[in-house]
Amino acid sequence: MNAILIKLFATALTLSQVTTRPDAIRTEFDPAKDGPAVVQLLRDGCAHMRKAFDIEDINLDDLISTAMEDPKAVAGESKLLHGLDIGELNTSYKQFCKGENPANSPFEARAVIEFYNKAAADLPDANALKTLRLPGATTILDGRGKRFSETFEPNGRRVAVPIGEIPPLVQKAFIAAEDKRFLTHHGIDERGVIRAFIGNLASPGRPQGGSTITQQVVKNLSVGDDVTYERKIREMIVAARAERVMTKPEILGLYLNGIYLGRGAYGVEMAARSYFGKSVRDLNVAEAALLGGMPKGPNFYNPDRYPDRARERRAYVLTRMKEEGTISEPEMNAALAAPLGLAPLERLRQDAGFHFVDHLTREARMLAGLDSLTAGAYTVRSTLNAGLQEATEGILQESLSRYEAGTGRARYEGPEANLADAVRRIEAAAPAPEPAPAPAPEPKGKKGSKQAKAAKPAGPKPAWQRALETARLPLYDVHWPAAVVLSTGGQAGMRVGLADGRVASLNPGAARGRLAPYDVVRVKVWEGKGAPRADLRIRPQVQGAVLVMENRTGRILAMAGGFSYPLSQLNRVTQSVRQPGSTLKPLTYLAALNAGLQPNTLVMDARVTLPPIGGVGDSWSPKNYEGGGSGPTTLRRGLEHSKNLVTAQLLRGGIAEKAPASLSKVCDIALEAQLYAECERYYPFVLGAQPVRMIDLATFYAAVANEGERPSPYGLESVTQGDKVLYQHADRPLARIGSADRVAFYQLKSLLQGVTQRGTAAALARFSPYVAGKTGTSEDENDAWFAGFTNEITIVAWVGYDNADGKRRTLGRGQTGGHLSVPIFSQVLQAAWANGVAKSPLAGPSPEAKRLIADEPIDLRSGSRVAGGGFMEHFRLSVDGRLAETRFRLVPQEQIYAMRPDSEQDGDALEGGLPGENPGRMPDEAPDSDRYDPFGSLFGRPEPRPYARRAQPVPPPEPYWPGARSRSPFGDEDEGVRRPRRRDPDYPFGDDPNY
Repeated sequence: MNAILIKLFATALTLSQVTTRPDAIRTEFDPAKDGPAVVQLLRDGCAHMRKAFDIEDINLDDLISTAMEDPKAVAGESKLLHGLDIGELNTSYKQFCKGENPANSPFEARAVIEFYNKAAADLPDANALKTLRLPGATTILDGRGKRFSETFEPNGRRVAVPIGEIPPLVQKAFIAAEDKRFLTHHGIDERGVIRAFIGNLASPGRPQGGSTITQQVVKNLSVGDDVTYERKIREMIVAARAERVMTKPEILGLYLNGIYLGRGAYGVEMAARSYFGKSVRDLNVAEAALLGGMPKGPNFYNPDRYPDRARERRAYVLTRMKEEGTISEPEMNAALAAPLGLAPLERLRQDAGFHFVDHLTREARMLAGLDSLTAGAYTVRSTLNAGLQEATEGILQESLSRYEAGTGRARYEGPEANLADAVRRIEAAAPAPEPAPAPAPEPKGKKGSKQAKAAKPAGPKPAWQRALETARLPLYDVHWPAAVVLSTGGQAGMRVGLADGRVASLNPGAARGRLAPYDVVRVKVWEGKGAPRADLRIRPQVQGAVLVMENRTGRILAMAGGFSYPLSQLNRVTQSVRQPGSTLKPLTYLAALNAGLQPNTLVMDARVTLPPIGGVGDSWSPKNYEGGGSGPTTLRRGLEHSKNLVTAQLLRGGIAEKAPASLSKVCDIALEAQLYAECERYYPFVLGAQPVRMIDLATFYAAVANEGERPSPYGLESVTQGDKVLYQHADRPLARIGSADRVAFYQLKSLLQGVTQRGTAAALARFSPYVAGKTGTSEDENDAWFAGFTNEITIVAWVGYDNADGKRRTLGRGQTGGHLSVPIFSQVLQAAWANGVAKSPLAGPSPEAKRLIADEPIDLRSGSRVAGGGFMEHFRLSVDGRLAETRFRLVPQEQIYAMRPDSEQDGDALEGGLPGENPGRMPDEAPDSDRYDPFGSLFGRPEPRPYARRAQPVPPPEPYWPGARSRSPFGDEDEGVRRPRRRDPDYPFGDDPNY
């Protein structure tokens, strides 16, 4: 039996059942026993068809005979009927529809049954349609209430509305155009099916299906839309069953909310908004008819590209509506004359904030109880500052790329795409250009020449530009512009075409010699007086992350979770942990200040060995980044210059009597600040050995800005669905970190401001009135951090390689937080100010802290109090209101005296602070020997004096970067800032093989 004839008979068997006995549809027959039953079903079905056509006074025999006699007929060009023998079809029709018993019948019941059984196996449950909730498009608003993005599943950009809210006018427009017998049939319109079959016989092209609205619902939402006989069989059975378990309004509601109508819109509500900028409830007759005609071919009748086709289709729908009595003739004529009235085509293209939107989805699940933001059409109000988000991502991407280019690690791995084929297609399809008219003489004079040039009509877009406009590039959130390589050398040099049609010279960098014509690359464009210049940008292997958060509210203003979301969906702000390095040191200093030490307390920056906790394990002997120590230094300068040895010394009596007890107090603060769920109680913890999440680190620094009041970071403000509020963020009082008081937090804030004035983040000196923070670099320079804050916001930046392969990859010697992350922070800070974040000098102590603080001038290097102009230090007052003096609590005055250069001890030992240590001065800031004695003021001498003698000459001060205008490694100008060239002492573990 012919294969196509088998499929036709199986489809006819289905149609016979759903039209003659819809309540008893069989999905399986016995090939050996049920042949006679199948024959009877086919004959009953044909008889039913003949009666159906008799209703319309149409002779079915004549209709089929005419189709079969058409010279275009017979299936040679029809996909579904290709290979069909028209003679066998005619014989079969006579056998089952005219009662004849031809001797040469091609019908084989077994073959038909076997195909039918296979097609009808494992059918979807029609009851699932009754409870189906269509996915929707959720609109995400930024912190100002402006549309930032939409999120939806494939084929899910819709706003579902109840059928009761869709006007009858709109419902009837679709029924008139798509299924005029919808309200009376039982899921299948047999006359439509036969007409479609006959049409397929006579007309090649895309097969017609004759589907009802019910069948379209089943096809779109249940059985799939592949063009096969098997799908048609399944569709008819499920449609017939759906009509038995659902009401007509329920079926029509699924259809009107599920159908694709062009402009990326699914469902009538989204289509009404997209085409006309209004809700479906506000559509007029002409608008309803235009939408009603779209399901037949949203692309073919696209009113944006083919307005004449759209008008023709609208006219057909209006005519059908008038025939059905839905509208009057005057209403039809008015609608026929109406303009299309389309709203401008708006494509809300999201090109930033993808990691943040993922974060919103998780918050919606946890806080609002939503399984997914695409489960329905919601409106989500977020905390995002859209301008700052885009700027933050651009800054991070540029910084990471420059780092790899500057270190020679950049590797070009090929173009984003190649448009050679697209350019050839566009050029081949383009009509021959008309000859240009002779140019008119230009008016004389400078002004006239400019006007003449401006009046010249722009020529057609070149093929490469048109190809670039339609290219879909993989890294859709990278903020470098895309460019097309137009020449790779020769006299023209390397040149690229930009999206606006301009041509720029190209510096290929690491891709030199590896570019081909029409490669698409990412570039950094430099504008100048002449033609633009472009530098090639290569996607880096190194990663980074940035978070911007409001201190008082916890509102997340910007979140860059990595270089590019398409490359990696891992959000390094919230989903990964890294060693924080010295950004964790403020915990130890906070504990020390809370224990009563003052910022001018002297601490030995000298070798220290702490015995194992509980006598188990090895002793701990940390080192400074530069290796040695610098003798006695103040608590302030120890943090400003990130001295590991000073931090370790604070454990030995600076916080508690014993080092283990001191470590416990530091851990207590870390746990209460919710930096960690558990604190690993081993000494390297205080130098940032335990990995931390960026968002938790940012929360701690925001708490420092708030004098110990910790916010809870969040990005989700509210979720609504229509007029119903599903979730609203509730303002809660900030959580108080009670392990340290306000005085300690304010003193710590002042110390961190010193980091930006004089310390490891001195590149921020021009911003230091507004900023405090701390650099951090983990072991072997695997992680580079800066965490800082203003009165209003906290910004944390991190750079490092992912450890997905289990290997820790270094950033390179000298690639510290001060070198890599401080410039990122600087640029993000300025972007925040440019995008509405207030800029105000760091606030003084709160009233509660101020009454327990006294400001006294000190000598910044020695920490001694001085009369007159000095550095204004913030001292804690004791309970009796007196200033607590703690300068010599950790380093006795006698020890300081013994270390004086004019002591009677041997000179080699005197310079070291302790025997065998480095000189007693700061290695990065040598004193002026003509006017300053670092020890003299320790003993209350009224006037500083020179050194009495030295064991060895003191080197001159370190050289400064030349010029008053210095550039950071990333090209930012710091006007009027002179910074010492020194290594960032932000290295927590040195080369200690025991760590």
